[in-house]
Amino acid sequence: MNLWQHSWQQLQLRLRVTSLRKFISLFLLGIFLSVTIAACSGGNQTLENGKPKNVEFTLVSFIVTRDAYKAIIPKFIAKWKQEHNQNVTISQSYGASGSQTRAVMDGLPADVVHLALGLDTERIEKSGLIQPGWQQKFPHNGIVSQSVAALVTRDGNPKNINTWVDLEKDGVKMITADPRTSGVARWNFVALWNAAIFNSQNEAKATDFVTKIYTNVPALTKDAREATDAFVKQGQGDALINYENEIILAQQKGLKVDYKIPDVNISIDNPIAIIDQNVDKHKNREVVEGFVKYLFSPEAQMEFAKVGFRPVNEEVYQNPEIAKKYPPVKHLAKIENLGGWEQVQNKFFADGSIFDQIQQQRR
Repeated sequence: MNLWQHSWQQLQLRLRVTSLRKFISLFLLGIFLSVTIAACSGGNQTLENGKPKNVEFTLVSFIVTRDAYKAIIPKFIAKWKQEHNQNVTISQSYGASGSQTRAVMDGLPADVVHLALGLDTERIEKSGLIQPGWQQKFPHNGIVSQSVAALVTRDGNPKNINTWVDLEKDGVKMITADPRTSGVARWNFVALWNAAIFNSQNEAKATDFVTKIYTNVPALTKDAREATDAFVKQGQGDALINYENEIILAQQKGLKVDYKIPDVNISIDNPIAIIDQNVDKHKNREVVEGFVKYLFSPEAQMEFAKVGFRPVNEEVYQNPEIAKKYPPVKHLAKIENLGGWEQVQNKFFADGSIFDQIQQQRR
């Protein structure tokens, strides 16, 4: 082989190596770009109509709704998939209503809140996260679940506790949550106050009545679930005030619970609202609004009713089995009859209010 042939072979070899290197480089670059595009598109893969295939949002609610949502959420996800061909992921957070309210105001990225009382929703509105007029955006002024206050006694009712008045008897120990941390407990307090005013028409007598009852409380629990556990599982106290739905749920789980629904009672209304600022940021308003509207449907309201909530949907309430389960209350007041939540908050639960005065006498 002469020098020219050897040089030509070396050149061909170098060209082959260079071409191979370029091919490998382009191949790896193609893989990288494919992975990058996939990663960037992630949950934003679009359909022909331009909508994302995968949508998600966060639901924040008070703790006693959790069992209802276990049944409701899978049904909504299936319905939305069938009607919109989108996969829905719903993150969920449950806790005491007051604590959940503070968490949302402190940055918990909730898209929708279902809280124990309108006061908590109004606080979020005042922070700027919810647009004014949220009550009118959905049916029933945004009230999606309801209950009443229940009076629970020991098996056989050995202390003969039948009405709110019986709770002020000497030797009767009552269990309830702390209204400073629990929305349910505020409803409990309001139920007692409403009954006292109904019976006496005198605020001084009503204050004495409620003070006597809270003096009979050995310890205030953090939330409604803890109050139920303290009474039912730990055997504390002679009587318990709690949501009717919480007691029904305990019975469904196999616990023997005797309870009465006093004729003088308060409608415990639980509102739902969209966190507009977060929804605008997350660009998921369509699915969030669809979810909230679904909660008022007969299908979802039936699930609320199954776990103890009184349905707001009239079609569900007229169901014979539901009507039998939730008989009408003779004297049922609304929070508006007591001036609304802002007035109730200032009068009973603000610093130095009536509840603070009661606490001083409990010590």
